Amino acid sequence: MSADRPAAIARAIVEGFDRHYRLFRYVAQQAKGRFENGDWQGMREFARERIDFYDTRVREAVARIEGEFALAAMGADAREALWPEVKAAYVSLLAEHRQPECAETFFNSVSTKLLHREYFNNAFIFVRPGVATEYMDSEPPSYRCYYPTTEGLRATLRRILLDFGLACGWEDFERDCRRLLRAVLEAHRAGEAFHRPWHAESDCQVQVLSTLFFRNKAAYVVARLINGTRLTPIAVPIQRNARGRLYLDTALFTTDLLATLFSFTRAYFLVDMEAPSAYIDFLRALLPHKPASELYTMVGLQKQGKTLFYRDFLHHLRHSHDQFAIAPGIKGLVMTVFTLPSYPYVFKVIKDVIPHPKETDREQIMAKYQLVKMHDRVGRMADTWEYSQVALPRARCAPELLRELRDLCPSQLEITDDTVVIDHVYIERRMTPLNIYLTHATDAELEHAVREYGQAIKDLAAANIFPGDMLYKNFGVTRLNRVVFYDYDEIEYMTDCNFRYMPQPGSADEDWDSEMTSFVDKRDMFPEQWRPFLTGDPRIRAALLKHHADLFDPDFWRSRKERIQRGILEDVYPYPPERRFTIRYAENEGASRRKFPPPFTGEG
Repeated sequence: MSADRPAAIARAIVEGFDRHYRLFRYVAQQAKGRFENGDWQGMREFARERIDFYDTRVREAVARIEGEFALAAMGADAREALWPEVKAAYVSLLAEHRQPECAETFFNSVSTKLLHREYFNNAFIFVRPGVATEYMDSEPPSYRCYYPTTEGLRATLRRILLDFGLACGWEDFERDCRRLLRAVLEAHRAGEAFHRPWHAESDCQVQVLSTLFFRNKAAYVVARLINGTRLTPIAVPIQRNARGRLYLDTALFTTDLLATLFSFTRAYFLVDMEAPSAYIDFLRALLPHKPASELYTMVGLQKQGKTLFYRDFLHHLRHSHDQFAIAPGIKGLVMTVFTLPSYPYVFKVIKDVIPHPKETDREQIMAKYQLVKMHDRVGRMADTWEYSQVALPRARCAPELLRELRDLCPSQLEITDDTVVIDHVYIERRMTPLNIYLTHATDAELEHAVREYGQAIKDLAAANIFPGDMLYKNFGVTRLNRVVFYDYDEIEYMTDCNFRYMPQPGSADEDWDSEMTSFVDKRDMFPEQWRPFLTGDPRIRAALLKHHADLFDPDFWRSRKERIQRGILEDVYPYPPERRFTIRYAENEGASRRKFPPPFTGEG
């Protein structure tokens, strides 16, 4: 074996990853121009296209290595002798790399495709990180520091906004600065963000990530206030009006509000990061309950998110002893769903035979899940991680789960004395099924959940998604009491659906029957027919008709579809509408001009 062959293969893999990350950053860098020009369709197309970048670069790297190094001609023993040397050479190339954790994941992806599963073992890939990312940062640094006790709070807020160098003019910059200052002071008075009593410590500073987070029609400033031992998370969305002028839409100061912004139910951000680990470390300080796997995913590095999730999962298995069991709730026709009670996720496996009345198959279902991955989820559809060849300890699988998997998914299983290997699994955050939640809800909880349910459907419609099966069992309630859709086998684009009134019978029964027989297209939807299925419970009926009676009106759906066809992208905000400055302050702008007692000394 040539002495430099392992090093050459390692260099080829690094070069494949570096090409991937250059393109990844290019898309994020172009997002700023798209935002400044109001190119919202282009922004969405960028975000969708970027999802496929990783797999494309992996295929390119595999083809290059197979072509240049003739691995196919090598025997299994020769490959096994070669690959640990390739891995060692690869580690040496990452010593000064700014994305080593992502490069290791890329190495794993390439390795498993080159060696195939019958040849590789954990010694050949990065089961654990090979290069530390603690204290890693970019040049210039990933965040900027501002000192409000020196500059004054008003001057600090102004400089933070101007330092991003957005090319658009502002609708009313001074007004927005007043509104932002007012929001800060109101949050201080309420104890929402700045704990009372306030005292500025000598280290008081605002740390702001150096690049904006772009998604849909907004650019988000993400920051944190450090004051002694206390940390306050901050996110400020910048939007663009119809005339191309910028304005601040709101300010978010709590962990829960930022958790909704970075939710697994939303599209990935476009953000330019030379050292992604530095950004994730910053975000984890703001969102300590969110695992790094979800944060990497939310900034568009979903493959790194998958790697970290699987490492977390293996770690949890080693430190727990409960059994995988069938998930609670009404069983679906398409998926077998199971969970590990001590772990906040569910595992979904497509059944071998999908019974009537479902008219679908495995390929169509996988295509629906890919559609959701690529689409703007507007906070109402759960993202999933997709895995192949998932090995579970057989002793940790409850007998009834094994029976169900054997009965319903036998082609997906390989069972040995020690393991259960499942060929293809979707994994997503566990939620409380809405039908179960409503059964036990108080009147106030039920009204909130039903209102959320209807709003979830309307938000999906605004994003050109019709959920298909709208029964409550297909929706879940999150930790923050948001209602999210998670059953995708019947989703359609709104623009592909026909929303129709039920035909009225004529003078003769045969006219009615003749009219009814014309309704044969599965994409013909009759909203009036949904009411009996969704309003059987009197409490649910009262709440649903109070807040969302228009869901049963075909004209509501037709108007939404018509707006989409005209190219209108609706605004679906990842925070409560009442927090928007236009709602909070527009009627009383004069009050925001008065002098507030500042929580910082040196207020300008």
